[in-house]
Amino acid sequence: MSANVTVRGSDDVTASEPAAAVETTGTAAETRPGPAREPVGRDRTVAVVGTGTMGQGIAQVALVAGHPVRLYDSAPGRAEEAVAALTARLDRLVEKGRLDAPAREAAIARLHAARDLADLADAALVVEAIVELLPVKQELFADLEKVVGDDTVLATNTSSLSVTAIAGGLRLPGRFVGLHFFNPAPLLPLVEVVSGFATDPDVATRAYETVKGWGKTPVRCADTPGFIVNRVARPFYAEALRVFEEGAADPATIDAVLRECGGFRMGPFELTDLIGQDVNEAVTRSVWESFHQDPKFTPSLAQRRLVESGRLGRKTGHGWFSYADGAERPEPHTAPPAEAPQRIVVQGDLGPAEPLLGLFEEAGIAVRRKRGDGHIVLPGGGRLMLADGDSSFEFFPEEIVYFDLALDYARAGRMVLSTGRRTAPETLAEAVGLFQALGKQVSVIGDVPGMIVARTVAMLADLAADAVDRGVATAEDVDTAMRLGVNYPAGPLEWAQQLGHRRVCDLLRGLHERYPTGRYGPSQAIARRCADADAEDSR
Repeated sequence: MSANVTVRGSDDVTASEPAAAVETTGTAAETRPGPAREPVGRDRTVAVVGTGTMGQGIAQVALVAGHPVRLYDSAPGRAEEAVAALTARLDRLVEKGRLDAPAREAAIARLHAARDLADLADAALVVEAIVELLPVKQELFADLEKVVGDDTVLATNTSSLSVTAIAGGLRLPGRFVGLHFFNPAPLLPLVEVVSGFATDPDVATRAYETVKGWGKTPVRCADTPGFIVNRVARPFYAEALRVFEEGAADPATIDAVLRECGGFRMGPFELTDLIGQDVNEAVTRSVWESFHQDPKFTPSLAQRRLVESGRLGRKTGHGWFSYADGAERPEPHTAPPAEAPQRIVVQGDLGPAEPLLGLFEEAGIAVRRKRGDGHIVLPGGGRLMLADGDSSFEFFPEEIVYFDLALDYARAGRMVLSTGRRTAPETLAEAVGLFQALGKQVSVIGDVPGMIVARTVAMLADLAADAVDRGVATAEDVDTAMRLGVNYPAGPLEWAQQLGHRRVCDLLRGLHERYPTGRYGPSQAIARRCADADAEDSR
């Protein structure tokens, strides 16, 4: 049995085998009753197979939680090297005051390298973190089943393969579960607890309670391509790439917009450079193929060309940005200073952009309100509108300037505008000056429907709602997973609730009209939420 180790993060895939499109969990297939629902006791051994970054990280979590831990790797000497590396990690924790010396000594006494799989016979839980190849994982677990007890929980840390498929050849598939940790495992709190078609519910509960006892935040999900995070997160990368491919903005500007306006911790271009372009593109392609090439997950041609050129990001010294010594990161497009208008007219309700009005008044700009369909009239007659599924040129001869959605308009450091080629420079300057009066940087991008933040959030909400309605996970677990797994500023469903499902649905329908490929067609899940909201409003 070959179990070569690979290093993986939350968005890592090295397998050519796509995950099976399983959307629901089933009941246990075996006739034997499942193990108890209680967490694995601290006196019971946790074994980790695979001693790369993820394997060592998972072992550290279990070790610090108080378990005896055994490490196994098929490569000679790797397990011993991992024990030494973990010992050094514990030393650093002591130096930083995060672990006391007696606890360090006790932990080291509980840590052992296993020379053979048979050394794992008394383990209560075995977590696998080896190469992402389905046949290799299947062979490993078939071998493990021969040596461990029938009540041992077997778990995979796979990020891309089907939990159901890995367990397919086991004698007792009910005791098999996915435990998808995120890299670095000792630091990131999220663990996706994945139930395959045959996973015993008691086993899933036992795994859930065990990692919860380790200080993690577990979420339950069904065995579906990408689980929660790698499925729902695809639009964060895909929409940025689409805006870039349309020539509306460059990578540095798109990253700045999603950070400073959208509230995301990193932009998609810098993040994929960190993850590895090959890794990120492979995850997208795997999910797309697993969903039978659903256009909502279509990979980017621009990213594919980057991978083919060998520009994989930080690890090769060049991706979307250069990481060579002395290389400077490109600056985002920022508009030059413009004079702020002294007064504006607001026609109707601006929806999620209503907080801007108080900010304008605080900046000394007179705001007069009138009835209307929700836009700002600039002194020169141009209209300033919150991003939707339309483009500015469609309103010609009216002069329209769109502004993008922000997570928090008061805290946003950058605002984004787009306008058509026929809009007068004076009209654009008024809009730029208006937001600069609030102390914000302003980026001007090309005339693209949905702009950047708005279309990204709408697509994230659509996939999140679809995952919930298909039984992949609860709404609470989806939002928790996206906040903790990829550091989103808000859960997609929470954000959609704040924006209003009608606005999200209308934006998607507008995008679908302009890009009739099926990518932006609202899912039945988001359409139902929109209808429910409309019914509630009509009462």
